[in-house]
Amino acid sequence: MRAVWSLWTKPLKAKRRMSWLTPRHHLLAWVLSVELASRHYADTCLVADDEAAAVLVDALGLRFGTVSLGLNALDAHDPDWWAIGKLYAQAEQDRPYVHIDSDVFLWEPLPEPLVHTAVFAQNPEISLYGASYYRPESIEHDIRRHGGWMPEEFEHYMPFGGELRAENCGIVGGTRVDFMRYYAQRAIDFIEHPANQSVWAQRPRRDQDFVTFEQLMLSACLAYHQAQAGSPFAGVTMAHLFDSHDDALARANARGYTHLAADSKRDPDMSRHLEDAVARHFPERYRRVVDFLASPERNGPSSAWLG
Repeated sequence: MRAVWSLWTKPLKAKRRMSWLTPRHHLLAWVLSVELASRHYADTCLVADDEAAAVLVDALGLRFGTVSLGLNALDAHDPDWWAIGKLYAQAEQDRPYVHIDSDVFLWEPLPEPLVHTAVFAQNPEISLYGASYYRPESIEHDIRRHGGWMPEEFEHYMPFGGELRAENCGIVGGTRVDFMRYYAQRAIDFIEHPANQSVWAQRPRRDQDFVTFEQLMLSACLAYHQAQAGSPFAGVTMAHLFDSHDDALARANARGYTHLAADSKRDPDMSRHLEDAVARHFPERYRRVVDFLASPERNGPSSAWLG
């Protein structure tokens, strides 16, 4: 199983996604995420752009078996598509993998049965259709209104009993790499289709829309192809580390799994625990972060994404 991380810095330079308490804590999170997972998975990969690699690899000394600079190709993309680099990273993979967000810390390896499944993610996310952070109905309305294009998986996706299903992709991957590449490319095509650019231009919260393309599209692709007897993906099934969001909150510690999602990244107590953990477990890496932030390189062009 390959462990994959991705970082596209343009949204950070545009100040679209500055979610950590300080740049110091942002870098410490990268250290903790990569160093912990590297204990369990020898095959590691970073998919990034030049600026990300200059800091994470060259300055901090984080070690990856493979470093791809494929996200340099996204230089002209709208930074509101803040994690499209994660989709590109998954579209590059050619072997079973787990993509790990940099705010996810694997104190223990993922369960063996999980990593051998076709597709897996952190947990399912269930919300009410029409009253959800996900807005597929709004996206579909604007696509039809302005003559845009949508994948058949999205067009045919229906809520069950008034509930939408998406996948929390704090971790995401599997052994059916062909399906995962297909899903990632469908989501990319949806975002990049020429007929949709005028649609996206008039939508006020494209950064919110992105979670639909990343997390709901995965559910939509699974549901659509499971219902198509002739599809090469008809037999692809989904597994989860946790059964629900509440289950993740209740059992994360027992699983040796931490996900500092949303506002927890800016919590002073959580930030202090993060710093203490890196200083205790990876003191050399901790010192690299401290030294880098005090160096002239901190204010160089390759570090602009740190804020």
